[in-house]
Amino acid sequence: VQLQASGGGLVQAGGSLRLSCAASGRTFSSYVMGWFRQAPGKEREFVGGISRNGGSTYYADSVRGRFTITRDNAKKTMYLQMNSLKPEDTAVYYCAADLSTYVGTRPTHYDYWGQGTLVTVSS
Repeated sequence: VQLQASGGGLVQAGGSLRLSCAASGRTFSSYVMGWFRQAPGKEREFVGGISRNGGSTYYADSVRGRFTITRDNAKKTMYLQMNSLKPEDTAVYYCAADLSTYVGTRPTHYDYWGQGTLVTVSS
């Protein structure tokens, strides 16, 4: 599967953005999906993930209650709705996919990665 993330940009603190991750291939529904982010000088960290049918979602404590992950298997797209953004949310956001049966929280769990999209939150 090939992944392409989009939707990043510059937003003021308290604002919202929606990221998209479009996938190619015929078996998008076979992949668990995740969102990660990497700020300058920091390691890539788990933001959240979603099960293959979209029935289960998982979030990092730092974003729970502010971010929502959904997927549309018919459109082969995953979304990350980000609300109440904070300057510390500034990072390059990556989407990832894996054929495993569970959502992992480590980058090494995922075999396929999008190119990343930059989110900048100004104070």
